[in-house]
Amino acid sequence: MNRKTALAAAVAAALTLGTVVMASSQDVALASGPAVPGAGFRAMSASDRASALTQAGQEAGAVAKALGLGPDERLLPKDVLVDNDGARHVRYDRSYRGLPVLGGDLVVHRDAKGAVLSTSWAHQGAISLAGVTPKLSGQDAAATAERSAKHVRQARTTSKDSGQLVVWAPADGAPVLAYRTTVTGAGEAGADSREAVLLDAGTGAVLDQYEVEQGVSGTGNGVNVGQVTIETSQGGSGYTLTDALHGGTIVYDSYNSPQSNPAQNARAFSKSSNSWGNGSTSSRESAAVDASYGLAKTWDFYQSAFNRSGIRNDGRGAPAYVHVDNQLLNAFYDDSCFCMSFGDGSSQNGNTPLTALDVSGHEMSHGVTAATANLNYSGESGGLNEATSDIFGTMVEFYAGNTTDPGDYYIGEKLNMGNGYLRRMDNPAADGNSLSCYNSGAGSVDVHYSSGIANHFFYLTAEGTGAKTIGGLPHNGTPCNGDSFNGIGRDKAAQIWYRALSTYLTSATRRRRRRPPPRRPATRTRAATR
Repeated sequence: MNRKTALAAAVAAALTLGTVVMASSQDVALASGPAVPGAGFRAMSASDRASALTQAGQEAGAVAKALGLGPDERLLPKDVLVDNDGARHVRYDRSYRGLPVLGGDLVVHRDAKGAVLSTSWAHQGAISLAGVTPKLSGQDAAATAERSAKHVRQARTTSKDSGQLVVWAPADGAPVLAYRTTVTGAGEAGADSREAVLLDAGTGAVLDQYEVEQGVSGTGNGVNVGQVTIETSQGGSGYTLTDALHGGTIVYDSYNSPQSNPAQNARAFSKSSNSWGNGSTSSRESAAVDASYGLAKTWDFYQSAFNRSGIRNDGRGAPAYVHVDNQLLNAFYDDSCFCMSFGDGSSQNGNTPLTALDVSGHEMSHGVTAATANLNYSGESGGLNEATSDIFGTMVEFYAGNTTDPGDYYIGEKLNMGNGYLRRMDNPAADGNSLSCYNSGAGSVDVHYSSGIANHFFYLTAEGTGAKTIGGLPHNGTPCNGDSFNGIGRDKAAQIWYRALSTYLTSATRRRRRRPPPRRPATRTRAATR
């Protein structure tokens, strides 16, 4: 196939769509626009970013009026990205009578002269409610959330999580006054797994529910990046695992603090020498070395590829905790504490820490998603959320060039899973659960499995079709419609994905099926797309 049409073919083949649209109310083709590194964003200092946010705040009132928002709505600037040509992409959250609007986020695109070109919405249009006084009490909402929880068992709430009054604005449908309640109980992330339950504040009906802690869970061995150089800080007569070159990122020993509060018993790693770990779990420092190295490489990847300075693009590092909880086969990013946590595994994996390089990249990328599109962690948007972390975690692995863990498109291959990986981007369905191709039921599939659709798309876009060995592992790009084509390269594919994430996708983004365009006569045999 002609290389110029490789991306379009990859999209169609991977998702069995003629056209792939990655937006909610406003249709924005993921494949559109320049896909070269030169079409990226300007580097911004902390003061530059603060000035840009101030300007966005000053413009918010006029923007809201121009968009037809109501008098009770306010736009709250969240982030600003500036193209090399001076064009700006301003991301806003929305409030209604002082209440946060879940699904109210939008991105305003301006040219270099400040003229508004277009807007990407999660929920398009003005919001109007009869009132903001709930019929349901917070106590009743908490009780209903506990009974309704489906991701955790023996659900419970605390006074802190008894319920936040919000406006829920679905991508399709009328906004409603709602309670967002967090329940805690036994689940995939352990005894203190958390689930968010959204309830209609008038009827008590469940509107949505999803796991709060996003993460990779599984079994693994050899979670060690080998002998590497890590950044530390010296103070007094010793050293700490404080990385001043990457926003002051600090790695702590959680000392088995619970997942819900990894800082509870935490202590900073410190010692008189600047040599850390021994390459095995007999030293508590070994997992910390993996985490420190992996998070630094993730930071460097985002800086090098996208001029992004840390998770929130503000130059600030997030704390990381190793040895979290007991028998924890999980790692996760938590936006409420702006922190990352890594468990030690369990007897199923020889109590090996879950600190592989692509896992670190995956979790820190959840933070980037939270700071940009903030994709809902349920339904199709949840699958895109997980896929984004898989994609950029994989890119970090390639970027690092670590000989102990070379780049490939297997997720968690260092964790010694029963089949050798957590997920495969070249052939997601190989694990027996993940989706390789889109279908109308994708929104009801666990987000770790529906992520396969976008993972498959990214692999085919980057690498094309056919069998090959990458990072010492066999890969075979087989699209859903039987086409064959060359890829455009992973760097270009990553530029496309990041631009979509940071400037077009919103919290409610999902895939949309379009009628395929007419195909030109082909000269080769093509398998059916269904």
